[in-house]
Amino acid sequence: MISDPLFYAVAVPAVLLAAISKGGFGGGLAMLGVPLLSLVIPAPQAAAIMLPILCLMDVMGVWAYRKTWHRRNFWIMASGALIGIAIGTFTFHWFSDGSIRLLVGCIAVVFSLDYWFRKKPAKANANPDVGRGMFWGALSGFTSFLAHAGGPPANTYLLPQRMDKTLFVGTMVMLFTAVNYAKLLPYWWLGLLPAGNLAMSLILAPLAPVGVVLGIWLHRRISPTWFYRLCYLFLFVTGLKLFYDGVLATLG
Repeated sequence: MISDPLFYAVAVPAVLLAAISKGGFGGGLAMLGVPLLSLVIPAPQAAAIMLPILCLMDVMGVWAYRKTWHRRNFWIMASGALIGIAIGTFTFHWFSDGSIRLLVGCIAVVFSLDYWFRKKPAKANANPDVGRGMFWGALSGFTSFLAHAGGPPANTYLLPQRMDKTLFVGTMVMLFTAVNYAKLLPYWWLGLLPAGNLAMSLILAPLAPVGVVLGIWLHRRISPTWFYRLCYLFLFVTGLKLFYDGVLATLG
């Protein structure tokens, strides 16, 4: 059990931000949970505490978007994600916190800059691609396993398809529900879910439904244009945070 008031001052907004993202508002917000908690506790413990809470959020998200998700994209990416989770499980102790944050931050920042500064607007690519979907799904599963930061790789594959915003969110919700529940057994096997971490997850869990409902409310009131602008903005800000932390940890 953690009694430090500073932990709760950081944990409450971290869980709320992740829950708002799970409700469908701002694809990059869910990534902020582990980096914020890592300011006050070790990153592996932060990831372990967040995982059961994310699974609870996923149940609510699935109910909200159960009728609106892209089946083919889901199965392509979920298949790749399982490979990424397996790789993450067996290489978990090979990577430092800094290298993980640096990798995910680079993906998020580069993808956002490409969206904003390319000379010609990218054409919508409405056709799912097995090769690209499996690759980005595997990378998403890997980074999600290490730091619950699977959003940027998944966005890299899905956002260029320019699908309806609710269809996009529903697909992301279904994908990361499958990913998060698939991570439970490896986390337990690696010893990341002791009683103390599970108790902290339980204490913070009541914040999950509050944030998810708020995210759903915001999602239904934001235009598609502003939705994508905010998605890329959140993605960029999150990437900068992870990149900065990764550089500091690597140089330190």
